[in-house]
Amino acid sequence: MSAPQFAHVDAYIASFPQSIQDCLQQVRSVVRAEATDAVETIKYNMPCYVLHGNLVYFAAFKKHIGFYSTGAGNPDIDRALQGYTTGRGSVQFPYTAPMPLPLIAQIVRYRVAQNKAKATVAHNL
Repeated sequence: MSAPQFAHVDAYIASFPQSIQDCLQQVRSVVRAEATDAVETIKYNMPCYVLHGNLVYFAAFKKHIGFYSTGAGNPDIDRALQGYTTGRGSVQFPYTAPMPLPLIAQIVRYRVAQNKAKATVAHNL
C-alpha cells in the first residue's frame, strides 16, 4: 500500500493527529511570516516553500518534525543546531520539546537571503 499523495499543505497537515497538526501549523506560520513572497506547494509529498528556487521543506515523522534546508554554513545557525539531530541540510525537531520557532525563523530568513542573492547574481549574468 502506498502513502497518500497530497495536493496541498492543508491536506498534508490534516492527515496527522491534532498534536502533530499543531506543531506543523506552528512551523508553517513561521515560514509564511518570514518568507511572505514564497509560494507554498507540495514537493516530495511534503510542504515546500519556493522563492527563487526551493527555500525550505518540512515533514512530520513519528518522533519529530524534519526541517530541510537548514542554512548550514551560517555560524550562528550552526551553533543553534547543536543538540539536535542533523544531517546534510536537515534537522530533526523532536515533539518532546517545544518547536524552536525563533530558530526556524532565523533559518528561513537566512535561506530567503541566500536565494535572493543567487537570483540577483543569475539575473546580472
